Amino acid sequence: MNSIIKAISFALPSKKLTNEELNLEFPEWSAEKISSKTGIFERSICSNDEFASDLAIRAANKLFEENNLDKNQIDFLLYCTQSPDYFLPTTSCIIQNKLGLRTNCGAFDFNLGCSGFVYGLSIAKGLIVSKSAKNVLLITAETYSKFLNKFDKSNRSIFGDGAAATLISNSSDLNLGIGDFIFGTDGSGANNLIVKNGAGRFPQKQGVDLFEGAEFIRNDDNLFMNGQEIFKYTTSSIPDLVSECLSVNECNIDEINLFVFHQANKFMLDYIRRKLKIDDSKFYINIENTGNTVSSTIPIAIAELIKQNKIKKGMKILLAGFGVGYSSAATIVKF
Repeated sequence: MNSIIKAISFALPSKKLTNEELNLEFPEWSAEKISSKTGIFERSICSNDEFASDLAIRAANKLFEENNLDKNQIDFLLYCTQSPDYFLPTTSCIIQNKLGLRTNCGAFDFNLGCSGFVYGLSIAKGLIVSKSAKNVLLITAETYSKFLNKFDKSNRSIFGDGAAATLISNSSDLNLGIGDFIFGTDGSGANNLIVKNGAGRFPQKQGVDLFEGAEFIRNDDNLFMNGQEIFKYTTSSIPDLVSECLSVNECNIDEINLFVFHQANKFMLDYIRRKLKIDDSKFYINIENTGNTVSSTIPIAIAELIKQNKIKKGMKILLAGFGVGYSSAATIVKF
């Protein structure tokens, strides 16, 4: 039995944060400077009373409506987030109830960021191959904006909120489907992308804003990212991840029709593309109007490609997610 990506839909908050609005708060950063550094012109931001699970439910309902799907056919719900509603219960149980899924379907959360969608595909494939499920609903949803300090112009220019819902189903067509996976984990970089306070080890939120001169550095209650170290990790490890993915799938780079990587920022993606010698026409970037939506960047990109009729039958697409953890994963999907 094979596993295929059957449909994808996504949901974004209605509120937008544009480069022009950021420029009003940080006059030293022009709108043009922000877009040239990141490739982003605007990002979607949740309102105070809007949360990741709300986006998740909207994305899933869009998936059902846009593709005329019967929610009673869902055997398993996988929910990838680092923005859970509560420490407990697991948010996937809440989503199951609000979506009206069967009470005899499986459901669990998993906490991964930028690699989460590819990891989710691997879990879904395992459930299908083991005959534990026929139809798996994989939802990725993140609201990093709620972790960001108001003075943190760097991260506020990068991250946006969003969710995507993907249906992975069984198929007897062995010419299609999700291929083999390569994973990477290096926890030595955990402190380079972190929200330090608020969980078990440091339960009290009592961080203070730290500055060097007028430049904001960090507040341990908020998300901290060491951009230089993240860039070094990504640009040094992801080319090898891609090469290993091609090898385990017995494929060469010229056979890949499209490369869809985690949409971190345009500068980083262009650097990796040049290092791998991938033709620009095969390398998809679409963060201009969404920003970095963490685990949802890859499924949003695939959904946009499908909408633009750029994915044709028989195409091979290499997916690679990488970031917080450090964590990475890659696979090849034949549509």
